[in-house]
Amino acid sequence: MASGETTRGRPATARAASTDVARLAGVSQKTVSRVMNNEPYVTPELRERVLRAAQQLGYRPNGAARALTSGRSRRIGVVSIGTQLYGPSSLLVGVEQSAREAGYSVSVAFTTGGHAAGIEQAIDRLIEQGVDAIALDEPVDEGPLTISIDIPVLTFGRFPGLIAPRRIRSGERSDRPGYVATRHLIELGHQQIRHLAGPTRWWAAHDRARGWRSAMIEAGLEVAEAIEGDWSAASGYRAAEALLADSAATAVFVANDEMALGLMRALHDAGRRVPDDMSVVGVDDFPTAAYAVPSLTTIAQDFATIAREAIGLLVHEIEQPSSTEHVHDEGDPPLVVRESTAPPRSAARRAGRPGRPSAARSR
Repeated sequence: MASGETTRGRPATARAASTDVARLAGVSQKTVSRVMNNEPYVTPELRERVLRAAQQLGYRPNGAARALTSGRSRRIGVVSIGTQLYGPSSLLVGVEQSAREAGYSVSVAFTTGGHAAGIEQAIDRLIEQGVDAIALDEPVDEGPLTISIDIPVLTFGRFPGLIAPRRIRSGERSDRPGYVATRHLIELGHQQIRHLAGPTRWWAAHDRARGWRSAMIEAGLEVAEAIEGDWSAASGYRAAEALLADSAATAVFVANDEMALGLMRALHDAGRRVPDDMSVVGVDDFPTAAYAVPSLTTIAQDFATIAREAIGLLVHEIEQPSSTEHVHDEGDPPLVVRESTAPPRSAARRAGRPGRPSAARSR
C-alpha cells in the first residue's frame, strides 16, 4: 500500500464520505442516509453493518447537508434560568441526554431572571439558529408573557400568555409534592404543620405552598403563615428561629431538600430532635438526603425520566407534526419515607425539651 492511502485508496487525510461508508458496507448511499437519519425500513442487520463501517472509517454525518435534505437541523433550543440549583440543573442535564439519545443536539440560552423580555430574547436567539423546537425551563415568574412560537414547544411548568399551537405541557401538576408531603404528615397524626417555602417569584414555590395549603384545608386544619426561604441550606438554618418560637408546631414541610437539611442542623444545634420534637419532609430527593442524620423523608423527583418522556413527545411532534397540544401527566411523585418523620409526641413531652441556644440565631 502506498504511503498516505487507506486500504480503499482514499487519502488518509481526507474526511470519510457517505459513499465510502456505502462502499465498505456493500449498501447503497440511500441506505447509509436512512441509517444516519434514524429512518425506518432498514433491517437491524443492515443498520449494524452501516454503523460498523462508519465507525471503522471515522465517518461523521455533515449536519448542514443533512439539514438541507431533511428540512430539519436536528437541534432543540432550550431556554433555562442561569442557576446551579439542583432541580433546574438536573432537569437541564436530563433534557440534553434525552435529546442526544434521540439523535438531536441542544443549544442552550440562559436567562438570569428579572424581566420577561429576557425569555423573549432567548427564544429569538434560538429561532435565529434554526432550531427545530424550543424547550422552556424558566421556573421564575417574570410577569405576563406575550410570546407566539410557531415551531413545536415543550414547557416545563406554567407559562401564562404563551401562544404555541404545537405545544407539549409538562410539570403542570407541581402542587402535588406539597400535597403528598403534607398528607404524609397528617396521616402520621400531625395537626400543626408549618411550611418553609421557596422564594415567592418561583413557580415551584407557589405551587408547593398551594399543595401544602390544600391538604391542610382538606383535613380541616389550621393554615399558618408560611416562612420564606431562598432554596439554600443557609436559609433553612435561619428559618429555624421562627419554628423554634412556635411551640405548637410539630412538623414542617420544606419546599426543597437543601433548606430541609439546613433546618435540621439548626434544630440539632438548638437541642431539638428530629423527628421526636419536629418531623421534617423535603422535596427533590437530593443526593445527600439519604445520608443525613437522621435521613430525610422527601418527595423524589426523577428528572431523568421527566425529561426523557417529555423530550420523546417533543421529538415525535417535530417528526410527525399534529398541530395539537399535548399534556404530559407525570402523576403523583413518589414519597420516600426515611427517619425524619414520625408521629407527634405529646405537647407535655415537647414542652420539656430544652430551649434553643444562641447558635441557632447567630448563623
